[in-house]
Amino acid sequence: MKKLAFAFPAIILSLLLSCSDNKTASSTNEKAQKNLDNTKAIVHMFETGDFSKVGDYITADGVDHSGPMGEVKGLDSLKANFDRYSGMMSDVKSEVVQGLANDDYSMIWLKQSWTAKVDDPMMMMKAGQKGNMETIEVCKHAADGKITDHWSFVSMGDMMKMMPQPSMAPSNSAKPDSTKK
Repeated sequence: MKKLAFAFPAIILSLLLSCSDNKTASSTNEKAQKNLDNTKAIVHMFETGDFSKVGDYITADGVDHSGPMGEVKGLDSLKANFDRYSGMMSDVKSEVVQGLANDDYSMIWLKQSWTAKVDDPMMMMKAGQKGNMETIEVCKHAADGKITDHWSFVSMGDMMKMMPQPSMAPSNSAKPDSTKK
């Protein structure tokens, strides 16, 4: 009976604290939630291929620090880059494994899959080939929640899949010397 007398108040206290935390989280984290929602909206655009509302989520002077050829600056350049990716991939799917945000940043862990529409030597894919990778997307947000900066971090294993693999053929120096008798 003593065990129940201790357990019951502990359970009630836990429930009260969890309810209290949820109320606080929802009222003080509206900006964080907006930041996370804006980041997820961009991810969704890649699935649909419709980037017509990209200006609703990214500032005019936004910067992608993870462009394949270096930084991509400005909304028009970002949209052109997004359109280029959309022309290279179909059947894009993104699963948000986890998302975190505060008033200034959002981070999402994505599992992505797609089908290459064209040969892509950068990712070492042929047209029709299926691809997948996991990334962490980090975005910095302005006061209005729009994205000002973006960084992408690809898992090492997925990055290695995109790298040219060394040939397994033996080098010339490993051949037996036929001049020796």
